[in-house]
Amino acid sequence: MIRAAYSWLFRNLIRYSDPEMAHRVGLGLIAAAGRCSPSRALMRATIGHLNPPDPARAAHAGLVRIGERVVPGRVGLAAGMDKNAQAILGLSALGFAFLEVGTITPKAQPGNDAPRLWRLMESNGLRNRMGFNNAGAQAAADHLKKLRSSKAGRAAIVGANIGKNKVTSEQDAPKDYEYCARSLAPWADFVVVNVSSPNTPGLRKLQSLDHLRPILEAARRGCEAGVERRMPLFVKIAPDLSDEEICQIVELAKELDLAGVVATNTTINHEFGEGGVSGAPLRERALEVVSLVASHLRDDQILIGTGGVFGESDARAMLAAGADLVEVFTAFVFEGPSWPGEMNRALSKAHA
Repeated sequence: MIRAAYSWLFRNLIRYSDPEMAHRVGLGLIAAAGRCSPSRALMRATIGHLNPPDPARAAHAGLVRIGERVVPGRVGLAAGMDKNAQAILGLSALGFAFLEVGTITPKAQPGNDAPRLWRLMESNGLRNRMGFNNAGAQAAADHLKKLRSSKAGRAAIVGANIGKNKVTSEQDAPKDYEYCARSLAPWADFVVVNVSSPNTPGLRKLQSLDHLRPILEAARRGCEAGVERRMPLFVKIAPDLSDEEICQIVELAKELDLAGVVATNTTINHEFGEGGVSGAPLRERALEVVSLVASHLRDDQILIGTGGVFGESDARAMLAAGADLVEVFTAFVFEGPSWPGEMNRALSKAHA
């Protein structure tokens, strides 16, 4: 019933609203509901239905560990939805097994000029040129610190997706990643280095090995300075790289003993206009990249697949291609609040 009601609202009302305004309003409502214990419990009971995992049964249940945390399902939320880590409790109550917040930069920045977000209704996609708009690392760290002060907040599995400020030069980029990692590691369960957004000038150049190695090494130093435990560190890659470039990054991830890879970011290989496209138009290439990365990663490394997952069959295809976990963004916008819980319940049946 909730799914049908949201579908009607989306097709008849929400689709005609400004996408960024709808994002702000929707996320604000989720955040407000998450802050209130009774409403959070109601969301979890009626929509989320995602129970904390039993670590002793994790392997038998087909669950994945990220560092010290057992992820209670396969489907999580990709970065970009909750840029400032303000709605984690509400999003978790909706049934996401884990979340990435961000992308977070050292200093607050407004991002690119509006309009910068568009719905692609006929293609089941989104196009954005947001430009890492966020309140900065200190604000995100403050929100995460407050989150971890409660039992519900400590239960959430949260990754910090980090990037560089627009004004930071390529030469100084490692310093930005080190600062963000150091600031956020004490409150995060894992850290994701984002060098693949198409909406910050020059950022994708940082995927070249000459740039990427010092950035990943700097992020590792930041994590080690922030926490004593081993912090799982991931790198997020673009779908528009050549297969050879992707394999080179995977080899670097193995050499530096990263926790794994997030594949993929949005694509610029489209005809919709400026910016990166997510959702269904990305599905085919995302599956190709996931399969390629999976064939080269070590068995003990984690592959998070994202791009074009709209239903159970899409998620199963991503897992069959070699992903250990799946992240979504666009489908959550199109399908509504009941979707993440439905997906995680459907995928868990295979391991029941």
